[in-house]
Parts: sequence; structure tokens; C-alpha cells
Amino acid sequence: MAPTTTQIFCASTLYGAATLAAALDADSFPAARRRLLLVCNNATNPETSPAVDEMPGFETLRDRFDEVLSWNEAISPFHPGAWSPRPDDVPLFERYLRLLWGLGEDRVEIVLESIQVNPAQAIAQVFPGAPIEVYADGLMSYGPTRNKLDPLIGTRVRRLLHLDLVPGLVPLLLTEFEVPARTVPSSAFLKVLGQIGDAAGELPPLPDNSALLLGQYLSALDIMSAKEEEELHVRMMRGAVARGHRAVVFKPHPSAPARYSRLLEAEAEKLGVELTVLDTPVLAEVLFEKARPALVVGCFSTALFTASAFYELPVARIGTQPLLERLTPYQNSNRVPVVLADALLPDLELDPTKPTKPGKPAKPGKPGKPGKREEIIPADTLTGLVSAVGFVMQPQILSGLRPAAERYLRGHLDERTQRYFKRKRLTSLGLPGGIPERLSFLPHNSTARRVVRRAKALRKAIKR
Repeated sequence: MAPTTTQIFCASTLYGAATLAAALDADSFPAARRRLLLVCNNATNPETSPAVDEMPGFETLRDRFDEVLSWNEAISPFHPGAWSPRPDDVPLFERYLRLLWGLGEDRVEIVLESIQVNPAQAIAQVFPGAPIEVYADGLMSYGPTRNKLDPLIGTRVRRLLHLDLVPGLVPLLLTEFEVPARTVPSSAFLKVLGQIGDAAGELPPLPDNSALLLGQYLSALDIMSAKEEEELHVRMMRGAVARGHRAVVFKPHPSAPARYSRLLEAEAEKLGVELTVLDTPVLAEVLFEKARPALVVGCFSTALFTASAFYELPVARIGTQPLLERLTPYQNSNRVPVVLADALLPDLELDPTKPTKPGKPAKPGKPGKPGKREEIIPADTLTGLVSAVGFVMQPQILSGLRPAAERYLRGHLDERTQRYFKRKRLTSLGLPGGIPERLSFLPHNSTARRVVRRAKALRKAIKR
């Protein structure tokens, strides 16, 4: 008799669980005897942060699964983001989990997010013979695999499921293993989000025609300092006011400190703006459906793309250009999400009514005084841009993309697109846009540096 199948679906966010529910509703997975949802709480302090199955609206997703399990409880007292089994202990842990979860001799199939890191890596290792499917929880799937994946895991991946957040763009994630990408139907995802919204309870009354500001808590990722992030939120408010909005709703990240809201409250009082701080831990998409904000503002949040692609709401981004310079190393997995936001979404601080010449980006305007509109990257060159960025990020993993990267850089590298690449990195990879080989000695040549310093000094003296 053939063994029965148990499917284990892993989720660390409500957005991810909603994506899985939509895929199940769309019959994206084969039939199985049991379907288990394995909840992973990856917060820095899981004891003080609600898990996915404790979030408002989760109950509407529960009936898709036969049982909800906790990875945190299974590996306690270890943290999900730090623990993985030692190779010699894998058979022991597999037997332990089969006994704990009642798997018996079932054939196990696992569905994971963020395959490059724990806890997904640990779960894949504990079940070494299980086929794997990966689903994308956000924009990172459009970028390359974060680091070289163990072939014993990568070759087991059958599919990548993702939402069509950027229509027409195919994810780069796992393409080194020739994993096919399949989209989760948008209609199924919207239906699930509607169910979550209905079950989330009453929201505080939100003003009509308000601008919704999305906090991401970027300082926790060491992308910017806490002070810089507070200033970014203030710029969001000023930019929304400059667009004519007199009511603003701020949705802070659930882990963000309370002082973020207090600074905005002081700024709102100064500007004479009606501010609502939404502390209820609901998905931003619930607000898109229930409140229909007149404008959604963020940095590079996935929610900006769901607002635009699925709810047809006006969106604007802010602060992406400095991040492109500061993200380190260049391979930082946030780079492609930032590139997509910068390339495809309008800048909040630039006037959308004033065009600018192609390839000549306008200078940012001061808060409250928008400058000229910046050109949006054409859709027909987007695949080329992402392929080039992906190759420059991971040239060893995506070596086959070198010709595509060279073509894009030769034909499209200009003032508008230069920000997506570091000249030093282009030079080290021998790509168009780097320092020509015959001049590469100059930055390291002491005589050349001395001549440049004298020229600068002379220019300053003439100006005096």
C-alpha cells in the first residue's frame, strides 16, 4: 500500500498565511490526507509578540488546515531564527517530530517561505526526503537567492508560488535550480483578504480622503537609525500635506517603539493636520478594503504594491534613493524591493504634474514644495533592469545572466538608472558602466590623486 501524504505549510506572517489560503482555495496543491499549518514566530522576543494564529482575522484561515502547530514550541527553548539541527542529529529530530505531530510513516511534503534562512532551512533539513514548494511573502522573490543554497535543498524545490505584485515580472528566486514560478490568482487572494477584514472586527473611525502612512521599522534591520526613521515618517506627513491631504492615518509596524507616533503627533499639531495612529494589529490590506485611503505612502513596503496592483489605490514612495546608496553589502536582499519601489512608484516629494526629460531626473523638492516629476522606468525595460541588478548582486549564483546584464547596461545606463548600480562593483565584474580597464589604475595612483587635489585647491582659490 502506498504511503499517505501529509502536507506541512509554514507561515511566519498573516500575509503569508493568507497567500497559502488563497493558493489552497485555487487548488494549487494536490490532495493530501492531512494539511498542517506550522506557525513560526520569528520576532526578536517571541514571548512578547503575537504569533500568526493569534492575529485578528486568522480564524477565517483555520478551516483550510486540519491542525495548527507551533515550530517555536517544537524546538523550545531555541529561537527559530537561530536554530538548525546538526547533521548527525537529523534522523533523531525527524523521528521526534513525526511522533510529536502524529505523522507516522506518512510521505511528507513541505511548503516554505524564505528558503535561504532559518527556520525554513532547519525544517527542510529535518525532513531530508520531503519534496519542497516555496511561496513568496512579498517582493524579495523578484530578487536573486540571498546566498548559495545547498543543492540537497535546492534540487528538491518543485515550484515557486508568488503573488503577481509586479505584473509581467518573473521572480529570479531559485532560477539557478530552474524552479518554475507560478502565480497565485489575485482574485483568490483578494477574497481571502476580504474574509480576514470581516473577521478582524471594527476599526477605529478613519477620516474620509485620508493619506495612509506605512511604517516598516527599518531601524530594526539596521538599514537606518531610529532618528532617521522618525524623520522619514515626518517627511511622509509633510509630503502628504503638500499633496493636499488634511487627514493622515499612520500605521506603525507592530514592533516599532511608541515614540514614533509621538513625534508624528507633534508634527501634526504644528501642521494643523488631523492624525489617527492605528495601533490595531491588522494587515494594511484590511485598511485598503475598508477605509479606501486617498493615498498610500511608504518606503518600499510590499503593501504599496498590493495597494496599487490589487486595490487600484494611488501610492507614493519616499526615501528610496538614499537607501540604494546605503544598503550593504550590495547583495543585501532588500535591494531589489527598493529598486522596484524607486523605479515604478512616484516620489512623494516630487510634483506628479510636472514632467521631466527622460534620463534626466529632477532634483527633489523641499517638503511642502514639490519639485518636478521623476520619470518612471518603462515596463518594457523592467525585466532587463531586474536581471542586471540580480546579476550584479549574485554573479556566481546567476552567472547565466551576464549577457542580459551587459545588454541592459550598454543600452539603458543613464542618470536615472545609475543609482541602481555601484560603479566599483561594475568595474570589479568587468561590466559596462564601470571604470575602463585602461584607467583603473587612477584611484590607486598617488601622483594622480596629488594632481586632483592641486586642481581642486586652484579652483577654490579662483572662486575666492
